[in-house]
Formats: sequence, structure tokens, C-alpha cells
Amino acid sequence: MSRAQGTTREAVGARFDPALMLRARERSWAALQAIRARMQPGISEPEAVALAHEVFAELGSERLWHRPLIRIGRNTTKGFREPSEPGVRLGENDSYFIDLGLVFDGHEGDVGDTFVVGHAPQRQACADAARALFRQVADAWRHDGLSGRALYAFAAQRAAAMGWRFNQAIKGHRVSDFPHAIHHGGDLGDLDRVPASGLWILEIQLAHPSEPFGAFHEDLLEGNRLS
Repeated sequence: MSRAQGTTREAVGARFDPALMLRARERSWAALQAIRARMQPGISEPEAVALAHEVFAELGSERLWHRPLIRIGRNTTKGFREPSEPGVRLGENDSYFIDLGLVFDGHEGDVGDTFVVGHAPQRQACADAARALFRQVADAWRHDGLSGRALYAFAAQRAAAMGWRFNQAIKGHRVSDFPHAIHHGGDLGDLDRVPASGLWILEIQLAHPSEPFGAFHEDLLEGNRLS
């Protein structure tokens, strides 16, 4: 059985605990940072994923709810379901992103961020822009009470104003006690109501308007809305 928060699109399981959701988020970020600490120039995406699985075992992740995604260089412009170009390795002045979907204490964490190695100012600007845009959209949720659909319209508008290409196909999604998929929550960007706290992942993916690199940032929408 499941209980709903407002609509069936925000249904959760009987064992759902908001505190455990926040704990899963915290532990997922710890895993991401542990992977980041081991990333070195020369590493390939398959090698980075193997490294990630070592981290998951060390940190006690129960399972994955989606495969770990580590994109390097020109592959950072690709969406989750797009295959990477093979043979890409992290350069001396380069960027990559990490996208994790882990389960801790029966609850789903989903986090992602972009990092730069060496001296790559444009790539750093893109990574910084993805984080800044995430904050702006999350603040619009907290302060203005925007629907999920309106949040992504706002994100696209702000990305254009900032001078970056916005990936319109990335629309955010539900998380919950595992597995959230049984509740068919759909995409955040298609939600025609204000999303509840602690149940939705906001995803932001940007790309340079002409160069082959991008940036990704995602995290849980949570906190007290002020509207």
C-alpha cells in the first residue's frame, strides 16, 4: 500500500521516512565526493565507473536504482540515455560530471555535479553556471511557488540569458523509498502543480553554445517553501 502527498504523482510507500530521504541524499553526496577524489587525468569512463563501484561497496550502498554515469570531455553534452563516444579519457585541462542513483536504508539518493581538472576557464564557467542555475530554479520553487512545468520554463529562460544551451530533454523526476518507479510520478518538468519538498530531483544540464562540452548538476528539492 502507498500513501499520497496531494496527488498520486507524489505517492510514497508505507516505509517512507523524510529523514531517511535526507540521509540517503547526504550519503550519496559523500559517495560522489569520494569518486571525485580518485579521478585523475588519463582515466576513461569505464575505468571511472569501476572506481565508483568500489566506492559504493566501501560506503555501504545497498544497491543502485540507476547505473552510475560518469561523462568526460565531449561526452558531457550527452543526456542520460545517449551512449558515450568510446575512447574518451580525462585530459590534463578537462571536465567531467558524475551522476549517481544510490539506495541507502531503503531510500533513494540522486545527486550529480561537474568538475574541472587543470586550467580550463570556459569549462569551469559552465560548471559554475549549472550550479548557479540550479540555485536560481530551486529558489524560484521556494519563494514563488512555481509548478514543475514552470520551473523548467524558467530554467530555459535563465540559461539563454546566461549564454548557455539548455538541455530541454532533461526534466527532473521523482525519488522516494525504493522503488519510486511503481508510483509513476513522471517528470518534474511535466508536473502542473507545485512539487512537494523531499520528493523531486531537479536536474540542470547546460552546454557551451559552440564548443563540445557541457555541465550537469542535480539534487533534491527540499526545504520550506516561503510562498
